[in-house]
Amino acid sequence: MPAEMEAGEHIFRSNLPDIDIPFTLNLAHYSLQNAHQYGDKPCLIDGPTGKTYSYSEVEVVSRRVAAGLVALGVGKGEIVCLLLPNTCEFALIFLGVALRGAVVTTANPFYTAGELANQIKAAGAKIIVTQSAWAGKVAGLGAKVLTTDAPPEGCESAGLLLEADESKFTPVDVDPESVVCLPYSSGTTGLPKGVMLTHKSLISSVAQQVDGDCPHLHLTTDDVMLCLLPMFHIYSLNSVMLCGLRAGAALLIMQKFEIESLLRLVEKYKITVAPVVPPIVLAISKSPIVEKYDLSSITRVMSGAAPLGKELEDALRLKLPQATVGQGYGMTEAGPVLAMSLAFSKEPKQMKSGSVGMVMRNAELKVVDPESGVSLPVGEAGEICIRGPQIMKGYFNNPEATANTIDKHGWLHTGDIGVVDSDGEIFIVDRVKEIIKFKGFQVPPAELEALLLAHPDVSDAAVVPKKDEAAGEVPVAFVVRKEGSEVTEQALKEYVAKEVVFYKKIHHVQFIDVVPKSASGKILRKELRSRV
Repeated sequence: MPAEMEAGEHIFRSNLPDIDIPFTLNLAHYSLQNAHQYGDKPCLIDGPTGKTYSYSEVEVVSRRVAAGLVALGVGKGEIVCLLLPNTCEFALIFLGVALRGAVVTTANPFYTAGELANQIKAAGAKIIVTQSAWAGKVAGLGAKVLTTDAPPEGCESAGLLLEADESKFTPVDVDPESVVCLPYSSGTTGLPKGVMLTHKSLISSVAQQVDGDCPHLHLTTDDVMLCLLPMFHIYSLNSVMLCGLRAGAALLIMQKFEIESLLRLVEKYKITVAPVVPPIVLAISKSPIVEKYDLSSITRVMSGAAPLGKELEDALRLKLPQATVGQGYGMTEAGPVLAMSLAFSKEPKQMKSGSVGMVMRNAELKVVDPESGVSLPVGEAGEICIRGPQIMKGYFNNPEATANTIDKHGWLHTGDIGVVDSDGEIFIVDRVKEIIKFKGFQVPPAELEALLLAHPDVSDAAVVPKKDEAAGEVPVAFVVRKEGSEVTEQALKEYVAKEVVFYKKIHHVQFIDVVPKSASGKILRKELRSRV
């Protein structure tokens, strides 16, 4: 929709009508509000084993988890860390924590012990739920560790939650503004920070996508939704798990991407909706074995977390001619979805190639000049800003970073440069923010720079992205050696690799005499990107 002028500002809104959002509900109650209607219908399906939980079972087990949390002394507002791959237990425990009025912080199991210690200590997690393979990484952090498989020494079984007596749980009232989820994100700059998403935030975001008579994302109880993207990432947590539960779809859960396993499960379970990221689109588009499988059940392919180029989008359509392909655009801090293709709506509208769709209902979007802050009209590129009930409450224990991201008028500044055309379609064209996106995962340059600066042979360093067909972007480093040092590229790459998760590894090191900086000391990343 063309921008409306309000107080001198160009404001963009969805073509779809606003809806009533039930802010007063607990997120778990909202997600499972219609579960009694679905009864024995499959809800969570573990792809590798076929183990299935019905909607009735999910409702019961989530209450068990809430009762178990009470028995373990977890109070309202206290933190539970889910350090799990994609499993049915992830969804069950998340819902139970929400019912209890406690808070989930999600973490990547492949993080190093140091990365996990930073997050778990910053969040103040009281309980960590993981698998035995990763329990050693979180030992000694002051939290009780529960494992969903046989617990190693020093840990206890997650059966304390999953098999508790649900009758012992008394429902609690929660303030819609209370935090329910605390994912960590680097935002537009700096180190990872806890993003405070409230019951109101996540209910609003899910409602914006799937509720009402003409939702952005039209899901039904007949849909089987692929849950392959990591559930600890806000894209999968929100737009797959929570949206799927709310709509009564079946969620087919896969732990990791392997092309033939995926194709086999699509054929076996007749998956209809496939939320993916560009690297998965690339793999499907280029794989010679795709033709061996019946993928005709797929009606919608939703791509997000990183831009999907026109060529790749067109290549996927050749492989899946029956499917609607479209994009969404989000940011953890925005709750997370800012925009989504109307190709997935109940009354589908063809979107232009490269478009990330239209701003969500019940929200406002504007495009501002990054230098002056002046809002811009249709067709002009500037920083995308979003305002609505879905955005974060702020960064956990970091009011300064919050104020730098959400302005005094409630606008969240994304750090992405975009254009809104005359049809209201949004195109992301550049980035103000420093963050690097590797296969949709965030790589904060500041974190890698701090590691490099701690090396005894490095006097200064800067990290910037390099374009990569498979990953989207990879981190590369510009390093100033200390006088007399002969440290090699390989030595520095190995040094960093020992300290970080796989997607943060540095792919190339270039030695330079000086890191270019502004008069205020800020790294001139644009200049370095031009040298990559």
